[in-house]
Amino acid sequence: MLTPAQLLTGYARGVFPMAESADDDRLYWFDPPMRGVLPVGGIHVSRSLRRDLRRGGWSAHMDCDFAEIVAACANRETTWINAPLADLYQALHGAGHAHAIEIRHHGEFAGGIFGVTLGGAFFGESMVSAQENGSRMALWWLSSHLRRCNFSLFDTQFLTPHLARMGGSEIPRKTYRMRLTSALRRKADIRAVALESAKALADQP
Repeated sequence: MLTPAQLLTGYARGVFPMAESADDDRLYWFDPPMRGVLPVGGIHVSRSLRRDLRRGGWSAHMDCDFAEIVAACANRETTWINAPLADLYQALHGAGHAHAIEIRHHGEFAGGIFGVTLGGAFFGESMVSAQENGSRMALWWLSSHLRRCNFSLFDTQFLTPHLARMGGSEIPRKTYRMRLTSALRRKADIRAVALESAKALADQP
């Protein structure tokens, strides 16, 4: 059985675990030749998304219910998050190495994202959208927050069309590992400052 310490060692080496399905207790290490990354700060924000934020009602919250965000991300027809992996994420959360951002719209759950932190690297694991723009808001808020907390790497594992529209790109494994090595040397703390208000986020250039 994989331990939380072994999981962190894997991330530090540039690999990450996934299950084939929720019904399979086994975990497998992945090391793709091309790695998805998002900009730390400065992700692409459409005019419609910025307008939506300015209309009001949106808010972001850090680690209010980590397990709930993980469960929401896993609550789909097919998922790579099985019970052992969810337990490992919970253990890392308890140790201060895993965090979740929850997005609410007029007080209702709209979306969220969770991931693992090491040094100045944030390893995005999964996100969920319960309302329109919920996951986009989570990515925007998180990317800005990581910059304010001295992070330099926002790893998304794979690049999806959704992430590409937000400014995501793919980099070769060798380039990723060089960026990871640099990020691991940085002193960063995702809890160093509070999440920005919706107004402060919307007013960014």
